[in-house]
Amino acid sequence: MSTNSSSHIRALVFDGITLTFLFLVLTVQVVHPNEQQMLNLQFNSLLTAAYFVGSLVVSGLMTKFHIMTWGEHIFLPAYKKKQTATSWYKTFWGWQAIITLIVTFTVGLVMTKFSIYELTDPDGLSGALRLFGGIFSPDWSILPRAVNNIIETLFMAFIATALAIPFAFVLSFLSARNVMKSPLAFTIYMLLRTFFNVVRSVEALIWAIIFSVWVGIGPFAGMLALMVHSVASLAKQYSEMVESIDEGPLEGILSTGASPFQVVWYSVVPQIILPYISFTVYRWDINVRMATIIGLVGGGGIGTLLIQYQGQAMWPQVGCIIVVIAVVVWLLDQASAYLREALK
Repeated sequence: MSTNSSSHIRALVFDGITLTFLFLVLTVQVVHPNEQQMLNLQFNSLLTAAYFVGSLVVSGLMTKFHIMTWGEHIFLPAYKKKQTATSWYKTFWGWQAIITLIVTFTVGLVMTKFSIYELTDPDGLSGALRLFGGIFSPDWSILPRAVNNIIETLFMAFIATALAIPFAFVLSFLSARNVMKSPLAFTIYMLLRTFFNVVRSVEALIWAIIFSVWVGIGPFAGMLALMVHSVASLAKQYSEMVESIDEGPLEGILSTGASPFQVVWYSVVPQIILPYISFTVYRWDINVRMATIIGLVGGGGIGTLLIQYQGQAMWPQVGCIIVVIAVVVWLLDQASAYLREALK
C-alpha cells in the first residue's frame, strides 16, 4: 500500500469518527434533548454504525471535490502541507477543527455537570475549609507508623519493577516490528501488542482488586498488581525503543548469516541498553506513586493506612500521611531525574 493511499485511509477514518461524534451530539443533545429514550441513542450500535458510514461518505465526497478536511490536513505528507500552506481560518479543515473542539468542550461541561454555583456554595466551602484545616494541622504522633508503611510501599514498588524487568526485556523484542518480520513472527508481534494494550487498559487499581481477592488483602496483592501493569507498560516502551534503532548495524549483522539471537544481542541491545535503564528508573518512580493509591483497595502500603484514617474523618492523621507521601515522592522524583540525566 502506497504512502498516499495509507494517508488517505487514515484521514477518511479520522473524519468519519469526528463527524459521527458531531452527528450523535446533534441527535442526542439538540434534536431530542428532553426525550429520555433518546439519551440511549449514543449507545445504539446500529445508529452509530449508520452515522459512521454516512460520515465516511461525506468525507469521501469532500475529498472528491478537493475540499481539504481536518483528517486530510493531519495525515497529509509534510511536503504537501508546505505546498498548500495557508491561514487556518481561510480553510475548511480549520473551521471543522474549531467547531469539533468547541462542541467537544461544551458537551464535556454538560456531561460533567460543571457548576460554578456548586463550587462556590457556602456550605460546601465551609466543609472543605474544615477538612483542609485538619489536613494542614498534622498529627505527628502517627509519624513512626506512617514511615513504616511508606517503607513497605517503596519495597512493593521496587520488587514489582525488579520482577517486571526480565519479562518486559524478553517480550520487547518479540513485540518490535522491525525484529519480527516473518509472517509467523508478525503474528506473534500483533498478538503481544494486543495483549499489552489490554493489560495496560486495566488500571493497576483494578489489578489490585483482582489480586486482593486472589491472594488476600495486603502488600503481596499490591506488588502483583504493579508487576503485571509494569510488564505491559515496560514491554511496550522497550519495544518502541527497539523499533527506533539505527537499521545499519542490524542489516550488517544479518548479512553475515548470524542467528536471530546474535542479531538481537550484537546489533540491537548495544543501542537500547541506556534508554532501557532510563525507562526502568522512570517506571520505578511511577510505581512508587501508584503504590500509594492501590492501598486504597487493599493493596497494602501507606494507602491502606490512609484510607483507614480518611474513613474515620481523622483529618490531622490524614495530613501527617499526606506530608510523608509528598516528601518521599518528591525525593524519589528528584533522585530519578538525576539518574535519568546521568544515563543520557
